[in-house]
Amino acid sequence: MQRESGDAHIRRYYEVVDAGDVEGVLDIFTDDATYCRPGYEPMAGREALRAFYSGDRVIESGRHSVTSLLIDGDEAFVRGEFNGVLKDGSDAHLEFADFFRFGADDRIAYRQTYFYAPLV
Repeated sequence: MQRESGDAHIRRYYEVVDAGDVEGVLDIFTDDATYCRPGYEPMAGREALRAFYSGDRVIESGRHSVTSLLIDGDEAFVRGEFNGVLKDGSDAHLEFADFFRFGADDRIAYRQTYFYAPLV
């Protein structure tokens, strides 16, 4: 993947997810993509991703801000912040890190999210 196209592709992901565009999100992933996120079983395949983004996700609305984006070959690493509202009405303000791997047609084949949160 070219660095410039990978950068645009990753930034596009955050734009469509923030817009609530489930089909747009799914188009960014390969049909057999896997997403690993704390608190959820790994989601594999288009229907699992659709279920997450259209209903299982606890976020009602919000905006991701990318503060760092590094691309190395077919992998991308993102550090950022999210500010929004959860479905229970509470505010969400957090830092996150995402790891992406590109697959066919430069779409995302794998994503893993980490949250910066106190554990003790």
